[in-house]
Amino acid sequence: MTTLTVRFFQALDRFHAARPWDHNAHYHRWIMRQLPRRFASALDVGSGTGDLARLLAGRAASVRGLDADPEIVDRARELTPSASRVTFAVGDAPGAIAPGPYDVITCVATLHHLPFAETLAAFRHHLSPGGTLVVVGLARAQSPGDHLLGVAALVMNVVMAWLKHGGRRAARPASMTAATRPATMTFAEIVDEARAVLPGARLRRRLFWRYTLVWHNR
Repeated sequence: MTTLTVRFFQALDRFHAARPWDHNAHYHRWIMRQLPRRFASALDVGSGTGDLARLLAGRAASVRGLDADPEIVDRARELTPSASRVTFAVGDAPGAIAPGPYDVITCVATLHHLPFAETLAAFRHHLSPGGTLVVVGLARAQSPGDHLLGVAALVMNVVMAWLKHGGRRAARPASMTAATRPATMTFAEIVDEARAVLPGARLRRRLFWRYTLVWHNR
């Protein structure tokens, strides 16, 4: 890597450190568009500070958030009104998933922390007939398509940060304080394993180093 390239990425890191924005929250509205207007129960795995769980509560009779980090679960409880339909629990999926069934299960930027096929099988087991599973996940870049999307994401990342913050510096959102881990599975591996567990699952590469999975338990 040349000195010029190193300096470019260092400048990019400084730019984003001053104007952070949540790539996962960017997909929340898309997630809601995949779901029914009303449903009885929902489970959000890897619920973090509870932003998505609170969105789900606008349509659901009850929502359960599950996260392995006790501190972030405490923060989610602080941010959630006491009269809300949302409850949070500390635990590692898939073993800590409370018995359902759930009409909706969501999982954002968490599946790569978990045993992949086992967790998808647990989601299938806990999903109601007719229910919907929506995953926003991370994959390891390998193919030319992956790298092309990565280049596009670099550009769009700057655009989104500028649209959200302009020249202003911004504090890091509470939702971005969770521990991170790089993905190990490629998108092709994810597609093969997911469709073996969830026949008919729809998977698609997305911007900002994400992929999506939607499955209906018909």
